[in-house]
Parts: sequence; C-alpha cells; structure tokens
Amino acid sequence: MDEFVVYILFSEGYNKTYVGFTSNLIERFKSHNYLSEKGYTIKFRPWKVIHVEFFTTKSEALKREKLFKTGKGRELIKEIISKL
Repeated sequence: MDEFVVYILFSEGYNKTYVGFTSNLIERFKSHNYLSEKGYTIKFRPWKVIHVEFFTTKSEALKREKLFKTGKGRELIKEIISKL
C-alpha cells in the first residue's frame, strides 16, 4: 500500500519554508538538502523537516499541500514555526 506524505521544510538561516508531498520522505529530503543541483530549495540549504502528515491517497495529500500554500495555510505554518 502506498503512503503519501505532505511535509514542511524550514530554513532557519534564511527564514524560508517549503511545502511539498512525496511517497518517499527520506529520499525527497536528501534531494532537497544534498542531491539537487538546481531549483528553489538549493538556495536556502540546509533545510529541516518541521511538520509531516500522512495520507493513504495521492489526492488527499495534494489537497492538503494546496491548503498549506494558501493564506490560511501560511498562518498554520507560522504557528508550527512559533512552537519550534
């Protein structure tokens, strides 16, 4: 059975966040922090995972990822960061 993960990354040095989803969090995290040679996340390394949510369907995960990218979602992310 596949499992989908919505994750939030935080770059303390740059005070930036990144929201994504994947079916393999460990490999995706390695990609963001070490392997990728282009893209948004390489500019703000290192990243740390500050929040994860697990879903059984891709559509549920995508819906949640999209929520985090809205104004309401950004407020939720601020609350998560304030608790770090």
